[in-house]
Amino acid sequence: MQATRYTFLYALLMAAVVVASNFLVQFPVVGTLWGIALGDLLTWGAFIYPVAFLVTDLANRQFGPSVARRIVFVGFVVGVTLSFLASAPRIAIASGTAYLIGQLLDISVFNQLRRQAWWRAPLAGSLLGSALDTVLFFSLAFAAVFVFIGPNEEFAIASAPILGIFSAEAPRWISWALGDLVVKILVGVVLLLPYGALMNVLKPMPQVAKAA
Repeated sequence: MQATRYTFLYALLMAAVVVASNFLVQFPVVGTLWGIALGDLLTWGAFIYPVAFLVTDLANRQFGPSVARRIVFVGFVVGVTLSFLASAPRIAIASGTAYLIGQLLDISVFNQLRRQAWWRAPLAGSLLGSALDTVLFFSLAFAAVFVFIGPNEEFAIASAPILGIFSAEAPRWISWALGDLVVKILVGVVLLLPYGALMNVLKPMPQVAKAA
């Protein structure tokens, strides 16, 4: 009964994170940093999305990979459904693919490292998952080579100075991806604090602790 209740709560929280991320991705960050126009690189969704990895890691630690995967699939269904309702099919496909593969990688890495120092599993899992998520999403959503998924967005594939400040140029979506990844990494490191605090409360179930 306790496992069912916690699993339901984790699934609700994951769905809430996905919904919030999909909503906040519409709002660019206003301001400049070191001459970089943040609104050209970042949305508020980039700050919320890494919480999905925190939810996955806590569920994985407490109940194991099978339950963590079920929670990820709940977020996948919610995220893809909302994305198809609110955005272009290509964006929805990119978002769902990146989320699912990134989260499953996080679970796999976490399991490999769960016996090591408490911070290694969540940090490595979230960083690698975030990196793969970013590469998959921005490539599938904007790279010209994936035009078979949906029409290209000319503004995204147009050349522009990398991060808006370097002399070298690249398709604009690459700068978006770099900005997104930097934020995910920083937030992922910060989220070690709540993970460390909650791991003493949300202890592994006996069967998970025995397996570990």
